[in-house]
Amino acid sequence: MSVPVSRRSVLRGAVLLGTAGALAPTPFGGPAAGAAPPTTGSTPTTALGRVDQPVIANCATWGARPPSSPVSVVENRPNKIIVHHTAFPNSTDYSLAHAYANSREIQNLHMDGNGWLDSGQHFTNSRGGQLTEGRHGSLYALLHGQTMVQGAHCVGQNSQAIGIENDGIYVDVQPPQALWDSLVVFCAFTCQQYGIPASQIYGHKDFASTQCPGLLHDRLPELRSAVAARLG
Repeated sequence: MSVPVSRRSVLRGAVLLGTAGALAPTPFGGPAAGAAPPTTGSTPTTALGRVDQPVIANCATWGARPPSSPVSVVENRPNKIIVHHTAFPNSTDYSLAHAYANSREIQNLHMDGNGWLDSGQHFTNSRGGQLTEGRHGSLYALLHGQTMVQGAHCVGQNSQAIGIENDGIYVDVQPPQALWDSLVVFCAFTCQQYGIPASQIYGHKDFASTQCPGLLHDRLPELRSAVAARLG
């Protein structure tokens, strides 16, 4: 299904393309650029053992295109998480196959429509609660907990914040429970891996003039409390 480029994506892309060169992070030094790390593996030494790693499908699993140029890594931990919604129509197909197709659609939009080198967000959460890696290398960095891949999801925050896209548009309706539950688990695991306080979970509209992430923004206090409870 063809989805038109949203106003948010166009504006965000125009600004990001003009500022990307100023960040100048270290080139990606994990697996070969574009190579997908495993979805599971040994527990990173940074893990505190309180939050189990959720299942996250890597780029190879959902059939991602290779980046158009090497992704870059920032040699420090992120200090926050930023929650987004995709502003795509709210599908009633909650299957894993649809989650993978949605990840491909987002990547195509970001690469072909916005001119970015890869998906802009680090991770994607489907309406069925399935998690996928967005930008190549993001899962490898998350599992090791010491670096982050530079994203393209929020101007001024791309070298500081992990971006999680939640499929759908939530200006007038709440997300499915499966998406919410998955978002809580993902944020808790990410906070654990990177030492991010639960209080440092934000919405896109905290940093830009946008409706994103819709009603999810109103629920950020609830999300922070749920994440803090999981962290113990």
